[in-house]
Amino acid sequence: MPKEVVIYNRIKATIALKRTSSKALAEYLGINPQTVSSWCTNNRQPRLDELYAIARFLEVSPHDLLEPVKKP
Repeated sequence: MPKEVVIYNRIKATIALKRTSSKALAEYLGINPQTVSSWCTNNRQPRLDELYAIARFLEVSPHDLLEPVKKP
């Protein structure tokens, strides 16, 4: 049986790399900081339009924010 591929985001790591904060990202997007926190812990994933806005804020490609992982 083939392994399932799950997509996780790298938002938390990219925020740290860019030396900004999840609070600054939340303010830029006009959303609750708890939403950004749930993205950073991969409890929720951003919608596609949100992913593009996050990428703009962090000055990276949306692809840089995603990490495919094979489930065992």
